[in-house]
Amino acid sequence: MSTPPVVSLRARTEADLDALYEIAADLDTWEERNPGRPAPTTRGAWEARLVERETEPGSNRSFVIDVDGKAVGTVGLFEIDEVARHAELGIALVPSARGQGIGTAAVEQILDYAFVRGNLRRVHLEVIASNTGALRAYEKAGFVIEGRQREHAWVRGGYEDIVRMGVLRREWRGRRDGDRKTSSPV
Repeated sequence: MSTPPVVSLRARTEADLDALYEIAADLDTWEERNPGRPAPTTRGAWEARLVERETEPGSNRSFVIDVDGKAVGTVGLFEIDEVARHAELGIALVPSARGQGIGTAAVEQILDYAFVRGNLRRVHLEVIASNTGALRAYEKAGFVIEGRQREHAWVRGGYEDIVRMGVLRREWRGRRDGDRKTSSPV
C-alpha cells in the first residue's frame, strides 16, 4: 500500500500559475467549478481576474493546494460573512490529483483554518449531484446534505440537481476530537 501524499495549503506563487491556469481552462470540469456557461479563457484574461480578486475587500481567502512542492489545485473560503460567521467553500484540482485523497485532505485543512483561525461558525458549499467523488470527499470531511435544488444547473446538455452541504463548527470539532481519541494509544 502506497503512502498518501503530503498535502499542504499555502499562498500562491508565480511558479503555480501554469497548474492553476490548467484548472481554469479545463472545459470538461467547468460546470463543477462555475455557475456560468463554459467559455474558453485566455491566459491574460485569467491572470487579470487573479489580480482583481486579490484587490477585492477581504471577503475571500484562497490557498494553493501543494503536494510535494507542486501546485495541484486551489481551495478557498468565499463570501465570508463576518456577522453571521459563515462562508462558502470552493475547491478545484488538476485532473491528475483527483481520486487520491488530496481533495479530502485540503478540505479538512481549510475547515481547520475556517473554524480555528477564522472563527467561523459554519461552512457550506454547493456541488452538482453527479459529482459523486466530490460528494464522498465532502462527507468524509464532515459535511452533511442540507438540501437539494432540483434541476438547478445546466450541465453538459442537461439539467442537474445542486446539492447543498454544510458543516457546523461544533460538528467539525466533535469529529476532530473523536478522531484524536480513537488514534490515541490506550
